[in-house]
Amino acid sequence: MKKQIVASLAAALAFAACEDAPSKKPTAVVVTPQPPVIVSKAPMMPDSGTPFVKVEPPAPIDPLALATDAKNVDHVARARQLMQDQDPKGALTEARRALFTSPGDSEVLELIATLGRQAGQPALSADAWGRLAEQRPGDAITCIKQARAFLKAKDFTGAIAAGREAQRRDPGNPEAFQVTGLAQLSGGELSDAITSFKTVIGLQPDHGYAMNNLGLAYLRANLNEEAVEILEEAVEHLPTVAYVHNNLGVAYERVGRGEDAKHAYQEAMDLSPKYVKARLNAARVAKSPVPVDGEDGTMSDVPHPMSHTSGPTP
Repeated sequence: MKKQIVASLAAALAFAACEDAPSKKPTAVVVTPQPPVIVSKAPMMPDSGTPFVKVEPPAPIDPLALATDAKNVDHVARARQLMQDQDPKGALTEARRALFTSPGDSEVLELIATLGRQAGQPALSADAWGRLAEQRPGDAITCIKQARAFLKAKDFTGAIAAGREAQRRDPGNPEAFQVTGLAQLSGGELSDAITSFKTVIGLQPDHGYAMNNLGLAYLRANLNEEAVEILEEAVEHLPTVAYVHNNLGVAYERVGRGEDAKHAYQEAMDLSPKYVKARLNAARVAKSPVPVDGEDGTMSDVPHPMSHTSGPTP
């Protein structure tokens, strides 16, 4: 009996010892800071009784705006003052801060669109014009301006898309087709560019710049006779524009009309004495053999020069 009591007492002491002793060595827990969680006012979940928790994604960062903590600052007024002070970069910074405090403000977007081009940030300008185009769904001009900003940024795909949207909004606006043609020409889409410039001339027959660009597209496509014909018209409408005479000189040279090419290059140099391309072309053609008329009416000794054409025009 005495042995049974002692055994029971020992077992009880052992059980108590097991309850009091820690199961293992404590482990440190590193808590990583987390973004705040927004809890909705939704009812309790029926199955678990746990509140429904919805984590809202962070607001997207507007690439056109600049964050600012300044209070009671008229950023638009400061932007306009910096414009008067001939500081377009500083003015653009203030305009972008104004957009941060007034998202979607059309006055601010127009400021950014204008200043972006002046400050050498055409991509920002294109973004601003695009947002204004969304605000003005019937306005083709904003699309045309966006396309020109894309052109400045050398984003020809964006320029074509904006130009086509302008055409959709106003099919009778020649500038919608002109800017599209410029983008197509710059991107090497010669057939489409030719079609666009022909449409411009159809809508506005005296559009000399479209004629020059059509002539340039013809030259790049090696349609030289067509280039001569349209560039002669362009010169009639733009007689004081030096690069049109230069391009006509290239067209003359391509078809073997050397003397006419010399006169065209000379006219370009007279209008613009520092016009390097015209001077190079004139110097080269002066050393080339002058083509002569063959008995069959064809031209002999036709040169195939690496002539310097001038780029597309507004």
